[in-house]
Amino acid sequence: MSTADIAAAITRAHRGEWARVVASLAKRFGDLDVAEEAAAEAFVAAVERWGTDGVPPNPGAWLTTTANRKAIDRIRRESKRDDKQKEALVAHDDDPPEPLGAIDDDRLRLIFTCCHPALAMETRVALTLRMVGGLTVPEIARAFLVQESAMGQRITRAKSKIKTAHIPYRVPDAADLPARVSGVLAVLFLVFNEGYLASGPDTDPLRHDLTAEAIRLTRLIRGLLPEDGEVAGLLALMLLTEARRTARVSATGDLVPLDQQDRGAWDAELIAEGHGLVRERLASGVAPGRYQVLAAINAVHTSARDIRDTDWSQVVALYDHLVRLDPSPVVALNRAIAVAELDGPDVALAAVDRLEPALSGYHPYHATRADLLRRLGRSQQSREAYDKAIELTDNPAEITYLTRRRDQLG
Repeated sequence: MSTADIAAAITRAHRGEWARVVASLAKRFGDLDVAEEAAAEAFVAAVERWGTDGVPPNPGAWLTTTANRKAIDRIRRESKRDDKQKEALVAHDDDPPEPLGAIDDDRLRLIFTCCHPALAMETRVALTLRMVGGLTVPEIARAFLVQESAMGQRITRAKSKIKTAHIPYRVPDAADLPARVSGVLAVLFLVFNEGYLASGPDTDPLRHDLTAEAIRLTRLIRGLLPEDGEVAGLLALMLLTEARRTARVSATGDLVPLDQQDRGAWDAELIAEGHGLVRERLASGVAPGRYQVLAAINAVHTSARDIRDTDWSQVVALYDHLVRLDPSPVVALNRAIAVAELDGPDVALAAVDRLEPALSGYHPYHATRADLLRRLGRSQQSREAYDKAIELTDNPAEITYLTRRRDQLG
């Protein structure tokens, strides 16, 4: 097995450890650069050692211990270090840190550090996707539809600002939580979305490590803010989406769209929990926010025993409400998909075409157009749209599905 193959295997098997290792180092050394670089060096060491010696019995502990040693080696090489780093060096031992309690969670602390209000919202999201989600800079750049170099600079500047501004590594006080939570929820939503449909070419199409971690952290935040409607809404949205995970990719590796999924394979327990949260928020009488509306849309979908039973008029009405809360082109695109089921593909296509200036580099836009054009019998234009969608995505399951749909046009 080549070094590249070993590295890919270790990344797939243990990528969930990235956030835990980085969070542990950030707490210990108080420096995100030290934490990230030491964690990266530990994973490189794993490639070199595990390929020869095999994977250790406790790979997470091995990575944490190795990363701590790498961090201390780096500090020793530096001619200057502050008192906190010296104390960390003196306190160092070879034992991995003990796990913390339910709320005293290193990864939750790291999220709140990365989502400090001193940073711009997009910067908070990008930094947390890197430090907590373990996404690569190219993956994050694709999620933001920006150049890789620009995203790398944005993340570097954010880490520098945290260091120079002495932003604390902690969960905020109770009084400060409500003002800080919106940025954290935005981050967790994007981490979950990357797991729901991975953007990178060298990862599994669905990344359960990311969706599971996003759900775990959202549960922790709900424990901190049990009356916050948007926290409950995001958790419900994640649960109702995760419930469909096992039905979303076929045995041959194709992405399976909602209308073709085996609904008997959906996780009934997660659906019941998600529906319960949606009903709880409806009963509160408080006007819903963005995540609550998205959760309600997913509740409608997961309530239907068959795609033909879906209440599309309710889905469109919910999207109408969502557009008022979030008038983004992506929301408008998703609304158009629902409109196609209610009013027909010709009406939906007119709405989709108006979004071209904003979404020309967004592969779901072209995939949606391709499907609508196919339904209207415009095969050549549909083929061209499929080609563009395939060009813009790296997800292997999605490429397989889109290629098959294109080739069915003849």
